[in-house]
Amino acid sequence: MNVRGASELVLLAAIWGSSFLFMRVAAPEFGPIALIALRVTVAAAFLSSLLVAQRGVSALNGRWLDLALVGALNSAIPFTLFAFATLSLPAGYSSVLNATVPLFGAVIGFAWLGERLAKLRILGLALGFGGVLGLVWQKLSIASDRTAVAAGLAAAVLYALSAHVARRRLHDVAPLAIAAKSQIAASILLAPFALASLPSAMPTWRAWACAGVLGVVCTGLAYVFYFRLLAAVGASRSMTVTYMIPLFGILWGALFLGEPLAASMLLGGAAILIGVALVVRGGLRTAPRASAVGANVTRESESAA
Repeated sequence: MNVRGASELVLLAAIWGSSFLFMRVAAPEFGPIALIALRVTVAAAFLSSLLVAQRGVSALNGRWLDLALVGALNSAIPFTLFAFATLSLPAGYSSVLNATVPLFGAVIGFAWLGERLAKLRILGLALGFGGVLGLVWQKLSIASDRTAVAAGLAAAVLYALSAHVARRRLHDVAPLAIAAKSQIAASILLAPFALASLPSAMPTWRAWACAGVLGVVCTGLAYVFYFRLLAAVGASRSMTVTYMIPLFGILWGALFLGEPLAASMLLGGAAILIGVALVVRGGLRTAPRASAVGANVTRESESAA
């Protein structure tokens, strides 16, 4: 990987890691559903304009049922779940929960698709989920924290599931088309719920700014960076962004929100990331070649939120 590729990988991790910071700030004012509806609508407009400029309006035609499913599983629902989680959990903590996506992806691949689990992947799963248990243990005594942790882990499961669904059903669709159309579908799916849960008071300019950055930078622009990274360094190396997202999530939370760096979070997060590394490495030889589509839909993913 050259200097430019490495720099863009770090930049992408920094962008995706910051999404938890922005949700932590904006979600209390907008509410989780209204915030994410705004996020995906802004992202849809940004990505659609790029798609029209590059490929023409015809690229937005067809496959809407499959795209609606991916939009729900990869954006509308998990984005909302993480926004809800950040109402109670620190931004850094939420970003560590997001790092469990490859662990759940391996489990779903084994249970649903019959993918083989090599010994290295089994070790990674055991270590990763052990890290999750250690991470959430101190949160289990507080009801709101338990619910928030469950929401974050559920979002990670949906991210992992969406990757498998997209690989099976959208393997022949261009990644940018998937990104734009899935965000359009997500915005349509969330619209009625957002209208029913509008904030009672006008959010501050700070919350509006965070929502705008979430849509344009953390979703729209991040997809563009990721597609370019995929072309430059390949899917396997691009997946290493997974390991850096929690590092930036924790860093931004500590720098800008004054979030404490608890030893349990650092140890649990380290165990999760080592487990993820073993799962990913153990799957490189046996798993089918990952398409750009599969890599794309695991954003916040093998990425999210």
